[in-house]
Amino acid sequence: MKIGFIGLGNMGAPMAANLAKAGHEVTGFDMADVSVDGVTIATSGPEAAKGADVVITMLPNGQILRDVAAELIPAMTKGATLVDCSTVDVESARAVADQAQAAGILAVDAPVSGGVGGATGGTLTFMAGGSEDAFAKAAPLFEIMGQKAVHCGEAGAGQAAKICNNMILGVTMIATCEAFALADKLGLDRQKMFDVVSTSSGYSWTMNAYCPAPGVGPQSPADNAYQPGFAADLMLKDLRLSQQAAEAADADTPMGQMARDLYAKFVESEDGAGMDFSAMLPRFEKRSRT
Repeated sequence: MKIGFIGLGNMGAPMAANLAKAGHEVTGFDMADVSVDGVTIATSGPEAAKGADVVITMLPNGQILRDVAAELIPAMTKGATLVDCSTVDVESARAVADQAQAAGILAVDAPVSGGVGGATGGTLTFMAGGSEDAFAKAAPLFEIMGQKAVHCGEAGAGQAAKICNNMILGVTMIATCEAFALADKLGLDRQKMFDVVSTSSGYSWTMNAYCPAPGVGPQSPADNAYQPGFAADLMLKDLRLSQQAAEAADADTPMGQMARDLYAKFVESEDGAGMDFSAMLPRFEKRSRT
C-alpha cells in the first residue's frame, strides 16, 4: 500500500519503520525534524496524505487530532482510509469519523497497547472502532505493526476499550504498590509475597508481568530505576480521559477517580513526572498512614 504516517514520535516512528520494512511505500510527517528508516519525509501532513491508500495518525490529544484531521481529510483520495492510533477522548474520535465519512473516507480509531517496546518489536495490540469495511482495510497493517487487533465496534469503540483497559491498569498498579509497601512494613519478604500473590487470587498483570518491586518477577522498569516503559504522565492522561468519558456517560467510577487524583498528585506535585507509572511503589514506601 501507499501509506501516509502523521506523527513520527517515540511510538509513530518505529510503527512507520515496520510498515516500510514490510515493503509498503511510507511517506511521513512530524512537526519535529525527524528521520525514520525507509520512510520518505514530507514537508506537511497533507503532502504525506495525498494519494495514500491509508493515512495513519499518532498524535498527543483529541484537539490536535481534530486540527490535523481537518487538514488531512480534504487532501485524501475518496475511498482511502484514515486510521488514528492516538489515545484521545471518545468524542474527538467520533467527530473525526463523522468528518471522514462525509468526505467519502473510511475511518478507524485504533489506539494501541504495548508501549515503545511493542511499537519497535511489532507486538502492539490494537483496539479498533469503525465500520467492518474500514477495519478490513486496516487489518493487514495491524498485522505488521502488532500481534493482535480487536474490532470493538463502531466509531469511538476503540477509544472506549483503551480508556476502560487503562483505568483498570491504573487502579491495579496502585493496589499492587500499596500491597508491597504494606508487606514491607509487616516484615514480609517481597519475593515470598510475589510467590504467593502471583499464583493466587491476587494475580494481575501489574504483579505477574510488570512487577513494581525491583528484583522480583520478570524484568520490568523497576529494575531500571523506574525509567519509563509506560510513563506516569501517560497513565495520568488516560485516567483523565476515563473520567471525562465517565462524566459524559453518567457512570459511577470511584476507583478510577481516586486513581486519577493520586496520579495527578504524583506527577504534578511530587516526583513522578518522567518516571514509570510503577514508581508508585517507592512513593508508598516513603509514606506513613497520616
